[in-house]
Amino acid sequence: MRKPKTKGRTSRPWPTVRSAGIALMAAVIVAGDVSAMGGRLPAMGSRHLAGRSLQSTEAMLVQSLLSVRENRLGDALRQIDALLVSNPNFRLAQLIKGDLLLAHARPISNIGNVQDAPAEAVNDLREEARARLQRYRLEPPKDLVPKYLLQMQPEQKYAIVVDTTKSTLYVFENDRGHPRYAADYYITVGKNGFDKAREGDKKTPLGVYHVVTQLPRNKLAEFYGNAAWPINYPNEWDERLGRKGHGIWLHGTPRDTYSRPPRASDGCVVLNNQDLDQLGVRLQVGLTPVVITDNLEWVETKRVDALRAPLMQELERWRNDWESRDTEAYLTHYAREFSSADMSLTEWAAQKRRVNAGKEWIKLQVSDVSIFLYPGREELAVVTFLQDYSSNNLANRMRKRQYWLREGSTWKIAYEGSA
Repeated sequence: MRKPKTKGRTSRPWPTVRSAGIALMAAVIVAGDVSAMGGRLPAMGSRHLAGRSLQSTEAMLVQSLLSVRENRLGDALRQIDALLVSNPNFRLAQLIKGDLLLAHARPISNIGNVQDAPAEAVNDLREEARARLQRYRLEPPKDLVPKYLLQMQPEQKYAIVVDTTKSTLYVFENDRGHPRYAADYYITVGKNGFDKAREGDKKTPLGVYHVVTQLPRNKLAEFYGNAAWPINYPNEWDERLGRKGHGIWLHGTPRDTYSRPPRASDGCVVLNNQDLDQLGVRLQVGLTPVVITDNLEWVETKRVDALRAPLMQELERWRNDWESRDTEAYLTHYAREFSSADMSLTEWAAQKRRVNAGKEWIKLQVSDVSIFLYPGREELAVVTFLQDYSSNNLANRMRKRQYWLREGSTWKIAYEGSA
């Protein structure tokens, strides 16, 4: 006998066996992650999202998936319908809606249970569902910061940290030189993962980069969405390691695509256009650092202070030894494997001895210092600063970039050039 309608339910009841089937679908989406949370998912609520920039569209999608898991399928369908009103090009949401409607007719054992659906496309959307749920559960730790952001210079308003394995781009605001969490966004990275090494490998690079220019929509093909922000891959360290390739951008999606699967680009970092527009107002050409890692490490601020202090001390010793014209002391700050402008350490030392021999006095000021640890290599740091140099026969002002390498317990310069 048909059950009577009940307030708060859909007009058509969901058979128990089919509900169990679609609950299995949700379990498949989150397989392997729930155990880490004691076997349960957190309830969605305003408190859970407080202080978090989980975008409303993403929050609505996550809410619908949690409703599916809890067998509240009528709620899930209403949430998906509301999401699709404003974002009809959200393919994952369209797929979930299809599954919810199909559950009226037969059990559903996995997301994308439509007969004859393209396997690769459906698998990509399953991965996107997993990534978005994972992002929801993994809020940025309170009172912790990425260990790479040792110091931001005053003009750098924000820093970007990309976690390729979590499909997430984090934005950190410059709070008197220290990073403070501001926002995070779902992203797509390379089809073949990360650690780019050659042209065409379809991988996203890992390292410390900077935004170098902006390409507006009217200068781009439709594929790249609302804008593109190229970064300086290959950087000086990549070139030293023989890494090849070019054209790594932060960019958007075509108009008919809300978002792409977690691994779908040719190496770029891709956001949906709404998120890219929000991010774009925070990006500064030539200034904004973009740190890309495959294992984001969070540490206490006192750990950041401890990592930064010896680097700042060595930078000041380097400045003082150069200014004092003690060339031999100055050269001790350079690593054995130093190279710059195709010069070895031996060639560099010979040039510095020759130049400094003609100096009667030197004044050197260093300001606007930024320091970023290289992801995956705690012994490597990228230091950028404004150098104001004057002597009896020369004066110049330039932005300089150095790569400092720790030899034993001492930091030394492995590369030096203009930024």
